[in-house]
Amino acid sequence: MLCEEKVRIDNFRKEKDLLGELNVPSDVFYGIQTQRACNNFDLSGVQINHFPELIRALCLVKLACAKANNELGLLNDRKMQVIEVAVNKVIAGHHDKDFVVDMIQGGAGTSTNMNANEVIANVGLELMGEQKGNYVLLHPNNDINCSQSTNDVYPTAVRLSILLQHSDLVSSLCSLRDTLCRKADEFSEVIKMGRTQLQDAVPMTLGQEFQSYASTLSEDIQRIADLSELLKEINLGGTAIGTGINTHEDYAPLVVQHLSRLSDIEFTLATDLIEASSDMGAFVLFSSMLKRLAIKLSKISNDLRLLSMGPRCGLAEINLPAQQPGSSIMPGKINPVIPEAMNQVAYQVMGNDLAISFAAEAGQLQLNAMEPLIAYKLLESIRLLTKSMNMLNTRCIEGITANEEHCREQVNNSIGIITAISPYLGYEDATRIAKKALVTGSSILDLVLEENLMDEKELTYHLQPKNMVRPNSR
Repeated sequence: MLCEEKVRIDNFRKEKDLLGELNVPSDVFYGIQTQRACNNFDLSGVQINHFPELIRALCLVKLACAKANNELGLLNDRKMQVIEVAVNKVIAGHHDKDFVVDMIQGGAGTSTNMNANEVIANVGLELMGEQKGNYVLLHPNNDINCSQSTNDVYPTAVRLSILLQHSDLVSSLCSLRDTLCRKADEFSEVIKMGRTQLQDAVPMTLGQEFQSYASTLSEDIQRIADLSELLKEINLGGTAIGTGINTHEDYAPLVVQHLSRLSDIEFTLATDLIEASSDMGAFVLFSSMLKRLAIKLSKISNDLRLLSMGPRCGLAEINLPAQQPGSSIMPGKINPVIPEAMNQVAYQVMGNDLAISFAAEAGQLQLNAMEPLIAYKLLESIRLLTKSMNMLNTRCIEGITANEEHCREQVNNSIGIITAISPYLGYEDATRIAKKALVTGSSILDLVLEENLMDEKELTYHLQPKNMVRPNSR
């Protein structure tokens, strides 16, 4: 019994903070404040380590701060060297499992900041040949968090983590756009009916339809790049509320320079650090852009589901690649599962944007304590959009084929082609012919010829597909 008790105790180390002592598992690299946060915030089940970009961003910020402090004589060379090696080990992914705090947390991100401080300190202590928790030699607050506050470190790291994910998001978007462009070329001669309000409108080509999808996504590539620039203005050096308390007068511009070099991103120091410490405007704008992209992707997915509806009792203008059986009861049924999944991602991103809006509005006085939710939902939206665009591209768009003959038959049988010849018939006659065709089931072409409203050669010319899908000189 005593032996079992000894083993149990040896599995923990005792750490102390202002609230007293607490047992921390002996093998982990986080410390007492992280442990308290884990005990308090068992909420989303999504830990910091779900977003490696955030861990990397936190480490780069900590290293930039250490370099600035060392340069200003606030951190000795030995500690600086240990911190740099420790940070690089964490960046390499060796300690992701130690970033265990829930993404949703009280304290404006303090738990996340302390999780990083404690892991870096304990990795450093191990490098020094010391025991974890022996903070006399390398302290999470005094050394790793020197000249810092959660209130400037956390928002800076969140901005950096978004920028680190930005290239993957844009790459996925560009790839999807390019595939749609290729499909537009492939379908350039496929004539079909265009529709407004789900009713037959006028002819177009399937290529024009797919080109419109490519064009609407192209618009967002540059806009995402433009809005990402807003994230490069940071409040690092402002510490608690933006006044820069507990920092050297040269620290703020110096630490921003170091972070720019380490991240290869040109950051700028906010002109008003107090304003920058509480304002979430850049996050709101970037989230709105992600929502806009999600809405466009959902609309495209809706169209794909409609255009492929069938296969025999619907529009059936295109075929989506089959990915899995569609029913547990209906043999042979194939569902448009990829566009459906894209729709659901879009709804999640839209919901995330609403949560971000509420969290941004909830800022009070010199700080926004709801920033952890903003960080969580922004990073989640970026990841979801990146993955879902890759899915939509490779598992759906690339394999789409056209039912060309069926599309042509629908055009020929449509009332909508009357619009192509209404300038020559006049609106009144065109309306009358369209109504008669609808009632009798006759074709527009037969009725026009029957009433000698146009001769066959002229009618055939104006109803050629190429003359119905673009402006003409008349």
